Amino acid sequence: MTANGCPVTFWQELPPHEIGTVSDVVTLLKQLHALPKPDLPLGDRDPFVRVVERIDASSTLAQDDRQWLHDRLDDLRAQWSARPQGLPECVVHGDAWVGNVARTQAGPVLMDFERASFGPPEWDLVSTAVKLTTTGAVSADEYAEFCAAYGSDVTEWAGYELLAEARELRMTSYAAQHAATHPQWRREAQYRVDCLRGRAGVRPWQWKGIM
Repeated sequence: MTANGCPVTFWQELPPHEIGTVSDVVTLLKQLHALPKPDLPLGDRDPFVRVVERIDASSTLAQDDRQWLHDRLDDLRAQWSARPQGLPECVVHGDAWVGNVARTQAGPVLMDFERASFGPPEWDLVSTAVKLTTTGAVSADEYAEFCAAYGSDVTEWAGYELLAEARELRMTSYAAQHAATHPQWRREAQYRVDCLRGRAGVRPWQWKGIM
């Protein structure tokens, strides 16, 4: 809503809670993806929003690395526009991971809807999948349970590599942007770039969380 021409939001304080689990994430995603498209101006999914700005702000990276990231972004954008067809498009959260789930006594709550949009549900599913294939933060057993609960495995979809690489680029540009003002993250940011550029072996790369 607006008040005197300014946007206004209302927040509901959560009861005592703890960070969610992979099981909580899939439970909430199944509920979200089953909802009908709402009657409000919900934009289409853009997996590359703010990536250009993040790369440009990555002052600790060498110019060659920044240019490579820009070129990578252009390539993935082109692939996104011609991505394979997957599950029916629906409301997607945009950043569905355990850090955006609060586990309360009444059940898990999905938070942080700033990237909510309409698009392929695979974008939400890939957030957990890359934690198995890219960062190593999710175990094979956890991921198998995630897929069984949702009813499909996004890694088996023809478009998985594209979405995984888009997610990896987002995670890398995010780290590189914040490394410019947080020296303690410079090593991790550079490591992520090195991984994408083939300088650090094969996946999973065991990326460390920042922020």
